[in-house]
Amino acid sequence: MRRVRAMVVEAPGAPFTIRDADLEDPRPREVLVRMSAVGVCHTDVGMRDTWPPQLTPMVFGHEGAGRVEAVGAEVTGVAPGDHVCLTFASCGVCAQCAADHPAYCRSARTLNLSGAREDGTSPLSLDGTPLHAGFFGQSSFATHAVVHERGVVKVPSDLPAAVAAPLGCGGQTGAGTVLNRLRPVPGSSLVVLGAGGVGLSALMAAVAVGCDPVVAVDPVASRRTLAIELGATAALPPGDGLVAALRDLTGGGPHHVVETTGRPEMVRRAVGALRPLGELALLGLGGEVTFDVMGLLAKGVRIHGVIEGDSDPGRFIPELIGLYERGLFPLDRLVTTFPFEDIGAAVAAMRDGSAVKPVLTFA
Repeated sequence: MRRVRAMVVEAPGAPFTIRDADLEDPRPREVLVRMSAVGVCHTDVGMRDTWPPQLTPMVFGHEGAGRVEAVGAEVTGVAPGDHVCLTFASCGVCAQCAADHPAYCRSARTLNLSGAREDGTSPLSLDGTPLHAGFFGQSSFATHAVVHERGVVKVPSDLPAAVAAPLGCGGQTGAGTVLNRLRPVPGSSLVVLGAGGVGLSALMAAVAVGCDPVVAVDPVASRRTLAIELGATAALPPGDGLVAALRDLTGGGPHHVVETTGRPEMVRRAVGALRPLGELALLGLGGEVTFDVMGLLAKGVRIHGVIEGDSDPGRFIPELIGLYERGLFPLDRLVTTFPFEDIGAAVAAMRDGSAVKPVLTFA
């Protein structure tokens, strides 16, 4: 047992508050990681605001990076001192995990969104009372986390922690959607709706594999400028005339659209813009969307729902690091760092668009 500092949410929608908590030693297949950096994602904030009250107090955070301090007796993949990226949890034994699709693990909800380990326990406690944790298998809004070994990916020691952290969710979600699911051929057109961390990760992957044109859509002018700097052919604001503009830019409609906003009107515009036999990947968390079925049938549109880029993190995160090291996936261009204590400023910057991917760093 050790004393740690954690961002605790006492009730749905309550502020992130730093508290002293106690953290158990790792179990046989668990790893203790001291955090160096953790990304802030819209999912952290959205889940905080809608989290079930019976699962509070809760610690969120799911884009952690740091160094291994201790490992359980049965851990073989990492050792103390290793630099690691933390990612989502999966069981490793179900049919989906065995087929290299752990994002669709049959135990995904329990392992990532139950506020506990699979057996209902938590490694964290507050004043002697269990503290809900295990968010995406990690709860990395804390100075330390105990994580199952399947949620730990070793990274090079010279990779900046602020770059490693977003790879665990946002980076692999955007890039994986392009590289693992859509798999565009060079010269095919691709549009990204929403130029946040996920959308720009998808854009960078599309540029890396030779998509042309690549178009970004976002209401924030600075993000549109960044999209152009990252290789986009064009960057447009949303609004009236968007569908016609996209069709014009892509010679009759894009082959692929990556939708990250979750907004029903943007999803419908995506379908309207696609060319016949085009593909739409839905990444944004949202509600119901209605379609004209005949319109879908007439175009032969294919719609994908994608979680975590349909990636196997142990294989895919090293691939992304390889692209980063070759200058083909400049994830560092998206990152703005904030001290761990300044999560309020990080969330505000993410919401107003002044920071694409806020990352909290630890002294």
